Amino acid sequence: MAAAFSVRKADYADPSDAEAIVMLLDAYARDPAGGGEPLSDYARAHLVPELAARPHAYSILAFDGKAPVGLVNCIEGFSTFKCRPLVNVHDVAVLASHRGRGIAQVMLEAAEVEARERGAVKMTLEVLSGNTPALTLYQRIGYAGYQLDPAMGTAQFMQKWL
Repeated sequence: MAAAFSVRKADYADPSDAEAIVMLLDAYARDPAGGGEPLSDYARAHLVPELAARPHAYSILAFDGKAPVGLVNCIEGFSTFKCRPLVNVHDVAVLASHRGRGIAQVMLEAAEVEARERGAVKMTLEVLSGNTPALTLYQRIGYAGYQLDPAMGTAQFMQKWL
């Protein structure tokens, strides 16, 4: 049987939550799915204060006892077609030692509760095509490729570094 874990919204003003967010995001960044590089010193020092400065950001933390083991970072955006907020799930991270226990799903459920409380019309996320476990989870809990008219195809996530 999987170990019990708890999930809650992070408090950016709480030093232990801030430490957990940085530790978990750094572990994710070091993982091949996160790019395989540690967070920069700048990101480590400024991540939580910058999240806290954005009222449209929130994070969900998962704990195994008192040990932080999972993180979801969310940033609110806006759907112009629906004229309502949307929430982008920017990071989903579970320590390798705790994967396969349903932690990501429970964190995403908590993120969805918060999104609904904010009046969001939808949640979005991006995932690498080779991350089969994540893709399987996201599809199982209702995420699907974005499209308007099937003849136009599905949306593709793109970026341009500034």
